Amino acid sequence: MNTQNFSSLNLTDAMLKNLEKIGYKHMTPIQAKALPFILKKNDLIAKAKTGSGKTAAFGIGLLSNLDIKKFRVQSLVLCPTRELADQVANELRQIAKFAHNIKILTLCGGVAFGPQLGSLRHQAHIIVGTPGRVLKHLNKNSLSLQDLNMLVLDEADRMLDMGFIEEIQNVIDFAPKKRQTLLFSATYPDEIKDLCKSILDNPIEVEAHLQEVPNEISEYFYEVKANEKVKTLVEIFSRYKPNDVIVFCNTKLECDELAGELQDSNIDALALHGDLEQYERNDVLVQFSNKSCPVLVATDVAARGLDIKDLDMVVNYNLPFTQETYTHRIGRTGRAGAKGISITLYIDKELEKADEYKDEKREFLKIDNFSDTSTFKMQPEFVTLVIEGGKKDKLRKGDILGSLTGDIGLSGENIGKIDIYDRQTYVALKNGFEENIIKNIIIKKKRFTTWIL
Repeated sequence: MNTQNFSSLNLTDAMLKNLEKIGYKHMTPIQAKALPFILKKNDLIAKAKTGSGKTAAFGIGLLSNLDIKKFRVQSLVLCPTRELADQVANELRQIAKFAHNIKILTLCGGVAFGPQLGSLRHQAHIIVGTPGRVLKHLNKNSLSLQDLNMLVLDEADRMLDMGFIEEIQNVIDFAPKKRQTLLFSATYPDEIKDLCKSILDNPIEVEAHLQEVPNEISEYFYEVKANEKVKTLVEIFSRYKPNDVIVFCNTKLECDELAGELQDSNIDALALHGDLEQYERNDVLVQFSNKSCPVLVATDVAARGLDIKDLDMVVNYNLPFTQETYTHRIGRTGRAGAKGISITLYIDKELEKADEYKDEKREFLKIDNFSDTSTFKMQPEFVTLVIEGGKKDKLRKGDILGSLTGDIGLSGENIGKIDIYDRQTYVALKNGFEENIIKNIIIKKKRFTTWIL
């Protein structure tokens, strides 16, 4: 028997059939190394990067150990960001389709506290959340961990980098001493080692490295005048003509200001930072990922955990604080065999710091002659239709497609990505359609309010 097959593990037939159905054909290296120990209920330290399949590793483990008939919180997964928590919860829900009535609830900051209280009153099997919001519920007695048997710390190094160590330790104080604890981290600094000693019991250590193909990225550094940064950025967009770009700024204020200045320059741009409410973040991320906005201006913290594929360009509008941050930023482009472009801007007083980035791969350039960019535009291929209904209304992609192509009469080629959330659905529609044909759309014999973002 091939030990890389899920069938080599002690999993139920229902679990194996669902894994096959959702496309999990073979175990990744981290899954093959971690799952046997997880299923034996060992504590575990797993060194694994994003994209290694670690979510499925702990997800299959915690779902296999779940007592579905016991409607109490049995597993808690702590994540550094709201976006990662949403991704983890969505993947767990896919794996959980092997059985009915498994309730997975996300508890993250940036969203209203009241609706979370309502959801918790109906209990859940699995909680996925950020440390601060989970701790708030624990302190208010709206969440109980007395039946917890598995605790997962996902991307533990990022949580420590973001200053969550105290919240994590306080959350753990509410958990039973007798439990299984899994810690996943891409790096293993001293702070992680200290944390492991205090919360894990004789842990097994596993490590797996993906055979990664290095991203093919052209790296350009441009020296600019401080008062010409926006002009230079527009010039760069005009020269390279990227379809989609993430522009990194070091502050939230600069994100908002730059997004506004780009909009004034006929470039459709949206800002993403930690001061946005969750619904605002959803609106921004959906528009960028479904090609309804070509430029995302973001801070590093806000951009962590984003699942953005096929990105043409990354721009460092400011020099990053560290080379590690630089590597993390530009690694978002040039993925899966595609070619990517990285642009970094710096001003004269940053010359010494910029010199630290010089190597044989990176080109240092100047723009001496600006072209006329007055007619240059970056406008989106799609617009985003919002439907006031979602998973809670039992809406599925097929229902929405059927209504748009059948009742409304849109052609399938004019409909792009569809994202369905609990209470809202976002549909990418090719720019140029008649907006007045989509008003109060009827899906499954029910009328839903709609608008364009």
